[in-house]
Amino acid sequence: MRRRMQLCVQDRIAEGGNSLSLVKPPPKKPKSASLQVRIDADIRQKLDLYAEFIESTPSYVVAEALKLLFNRDGEFKHWLGQHANSSLVSESNPELKGEESLVDPFKLA
Repeated sequence: MRRRMQLCVQDRIAEGGNSLSLVKPPPKKPKSASLQVRIDADIRQKLDLYAEFIESTPSYVVAEALKLLFNRDGEFKHWLGQHANSSLVSESNPELKGEESLVDPFKLA
């Protein structure tokens, strides 16, 4: 039994792993940013109800809805590709780079 365990550990290390934990750690969450927006009261109510429906938070619903929008809008993808060197999508702001950026450059008050 002990020899089998040693072989498992050796195989695991050879594959690039470093532990034999039975429970894997949670995936690292991406950095988040705060965004303040004004929306109609009926949209807010539906947002809250949808979040309750999927047993999540309004923030999660908004983030996922925006990801869906960004991924499905071909014209936006094209535009984004043309503006990859703009100040909003730059190496100095890596969290803004790509299609999944949720940061609004015009923070609403």
